[in-house]
Amino acid sequence: MDIIPQLVLNSIIAGAIYAMVALGFNLIYGATKFFNLTHGVIAVIGAYAFLFFGKTLGLNLYLSVFIGVAMAAIAGYGLDKLIYLPLRKRKASNMALLIASLGAFTALQAVIAILFTSQFQILWQNYSTQKVYEIYGGVITQTQLIILVSAVLITVALVFVLKYTLFGKMTRAVSDDEEAAKIIGINTNKIISRVFIIGSAIAGLAGILVGFDTGVEPTMGMSLLLKGVVVSVIGGVGNIYGGFFGAFLLGFAENFGIWKISGEWKDAIAFALLIVFLLFRPQGIIKK
Repeated sequence: MDIIPQLVLNSIIAGAIYAMVALGFNLIYGATKFFNLTHGVIAVIGAYAFLFFGKTLGLNLYLSVFIGVAMAAIAGYGLDKLIYLPLRKRKASNMALLIASLGAFTALQAVIAILFTSQFQILWQNYSTQKVYEIYGGVITQTQLIILVSAVLITVALVFVLKYTLFGKMTRAVSDDEEAAKIIGINTNKIISRVFIIGSAIAGLAGILVGFDTGVEPTMGMSLLLKGVVVSVIGGVGNIYGGFFGAFLLGFAENFGIWKISGEWKDAIAFALLIVFLLFRPQGIIKK
């Protein structure tokens, strides 16, 4: 069997997962100008909220997805209100915000492990019975197809919102120059809070979909975060378009890079690509 079609499909699915994580990360970075490390654990909160309401309580699948996404959005909003907003009002440096987000990440990850144990868990009981499709000799599961479609739809929706709505225009104004945005009457803290809600909701959905595909564990947030950061740097930090294309570039680089070698080299390939971009194209694929 020719392995190339399967490698291509694996690369596309990996790229879609990375894009989902990077979209929210880039959106938040664009408005705040700091690396929000809690973004990874927000995705985990969405996944475990679905696990609790969908699998433990037995609620409807779609309702459980909605609750998981909503819980992630609420968690992101809460972190901004309780930690980041007070620090911004004190004119804290980006380094202080970064350290605060690292502390919040560690604390939330520990809480999730205490509440749900640190064991690997299947997110949905019907996982083994999902449909599988064959495309040009490669196979893709129903969940993976949903991940791909979700990544494309969310990207299109986010681009539309940022480009054509009043909220999007105000968000871009805050991203370009927060002080100038304040002068023209934009409530920057309100805009940033809304950005945290949207970015966290996207992260929550990403966590749920990744959980459907591979299962969940409390520490999965760090892996998602690191890939999101790598993709953001490759595509152009804070750039929605760049993050989308950078995600698929990383997906192809990883999957074709481990074609003839051990899969354990996947992360090494990702960070090697990151270093190459930092050295030779630090602005990323698309300059913001």
